[in-house]
Order: sequence, then C-alpha cells, then structure tokens
Amino acid sequence: MKYFDSDFANFFKDLAANNNKDWFHENKKRYEKSIKKPFYAFMTDLIAEIQKHDPLIDVQAKDCVLRINRDVRFSKDKTPYNLHFGGFISRGGRKDKSIPGIFLRFTPEEVGILVGCYGISKEQLFNIRTYIQNDLKAFKGIYTDKELHEHFGDIQGEEHKRIPKEFQDSFQQEPLIAKKQFYMVAVREIELIESEDLIVEIMKYWHVARPFNEYLIKAMQN
Repeated sequence: MKYFDSDFANFFKDLAANNNKDWFHENKKRYEKSIKKPFYAFMTDLIAEIQKHDPLIDVQAKDCVLRINRDVRFSKDKTPYNLHFGGFISRGGRKDKSIPGIFLRFTPEEVGILVGCYGISKEQLFNIRTYIQNDLKAFKGIYTDKELHEHFGDIQGEEHKRIPKEFQDSFQQEPLIAKKQFYMVAVREIELIESEDLIVEIMKYWHVARPFNEYLIKAMQN
C-alpha cells in the first residue's frame, strides 16, 4: 500500500524556507493531508504488522507518533517546527524512549531507521552493563551478527569517560560497555517513502534488529 506522495518531501522543503507559525497555519490543511493523516495510517498498519510477531506491543499510533512542534525551551534555535516527521514503536511508545524499539525519522532527503534504546536511566544502564559483563561472549555474538551489521552498522551512543570500577576489567575486553546508550542506525533512500512496499521494507529491519532489541530488554530487567 502507498501512503505518501511527493508532497511529503516538498512540504518539509517549503517549511525549511518558511519555518514560522504564520506559514504553518496557512498550510495546515496541506500538513494534515500530506503528512499527519498518511503517517498515522502508516503507523497504524505498521504497529498491526509488528503485533503479529510481538503481542506485547500494546500501543496505538497516537502513542507513538512524535509531534512536529519543536521543544525550544533550552535551544538557541527558536524555529517552531521540526523538518522531519517520525514515530517510536516500542512497548512503551514515545513516552519512554528507554524501552528498546524501532524509531522512524522521515525527512525530505532520507528514511532513518533506528533501533535499540536511547534515554536510559542510571539503574537501567547499570543493569545492562551487568548483563553484558556476566556473558561478554553472548553480547558480542548479538552485535557482530552479520545480517544486523549489514543493515545497521555499529552500535552508537555516547560513552562515559570514567568507567565504574566494577566494570573496568570487563571494559578491557569489551569497550562497548562504556556506552551510555545502545542504538543502531540505518538510512534508506527518500524514494522508499513513496513505495508500496514501505511496510514490507521497514519490517525487514524490525526482524533483523529484534534479537538486539530483545537482548537489551532482558538486560534492563536483569
């Protein structure tokens, strides 16, 4: 099924040149038609497809779609709107980005697909590191999987410069234990947005990343 047409990218290109509330309100109907409504329909169908394989995903599109409005409270850039549209599908939805899932970021230039976890608490991070430390070989087996690496590349995320003493020995064997976030990123061509196989293609990435995500979920609950 095709959800989007060329105006998805064109809308954000125009918004980039007119990122203000007056222009946005003048183009609100266009935003609803070309961006919001088709994205909600896409997310509804994608969630339904994911639920076939993971019934613990008990969320709806409204729980996962991110707002186009930017949070400018602590930013020097006061432009009011994001120049992309996205959503985060996990067992917690957009309100808890610590729970591993799949994050989609559609821009005028590309389709971004992110998996893993980002906003991790101190307790969750400690649990993940402990889980990794208890079986370094198992962790390495997860992230060096050939298919995972071909689709997403390496694990990304900020790192602590100072490693807690209880993990220092493990750090010598597995430097990734220093990560503060554990996520991976894939980028696809913009043409995918208009493809009738959009969900089929996204699901390929979901399936490939599932062992990685489930490993992190278990690690957090350790």
